[in-house]
Amino acid sequence: MTYRLRRLTESAILLAIATVLSLLQFTGPWVLGGSITICSMLPVVMIAHRYGTKWGLLSALTFSLMQLLLGLNNVQYAPNALTAVGIIVLDYVLAFGVLGFSAAFNGMFRNRRTAILVGIAVTFFGRFLCHFASGVIIWEALWPNALGWAPAVWSFVYNISYMLPETLLTGLVAFLLYKPLQKYWLGEDLQKPSKGIPVR
Repeated sequence: MTYRLRRLTESAILLAIATVLSLLQFTGPWVLGGSITICSMLPVVMIAHRYGTKWGLLSALTFSLMQLLLGLNNVQYAPNALTAVGIIVLDYVLAFGVLGFSAAFNGMFRNRRTAILVGIAVTFFGRFLCHFASGVIIWEALWPNALGWAPAVWSFVYNISYMLPETLLTGLVAFLLYKPLQKYWLGEDLQKPSKGIPVR
């Protein structure tokens, strides 16, 4: 199997796993979207570490579109096209697209496991910021909160309530899986092409 074919096949399988895991959710009070899943974003993180940031970004954007298809019911609340675009961009494309940068920290740490955990923390925080901004800009206008809290306060509390557990759970599982799957995290099992010649 050529490197490119293996990369495409593996990425498709990992994205399928990520999508299935995203459906296995812990129920909670997140009526405006958001949930705690069983490490649904971890396969996307692994793609970025195995094949680099550029491929990781492409895979993360693909995953964002898959999540959009699964979450179209959230877009239906938009009263106009501009609001719908805002939801799509902030809550899906950017929120999940940032996962592609998970491997961008590899050169900053000697310990690769540390780099993976930092990548998870930073990119998941990036996702949180996207949802937080969406809450303040879009969802506050659509569903004014009944608690009388400032938009920034309720958006922070709402989004951190599922993103923090998701981040901690994913970081813990990544930490535990690093050693047994080290060669896969590092891509040591891959034969990379040289000068554009496919490797069989």
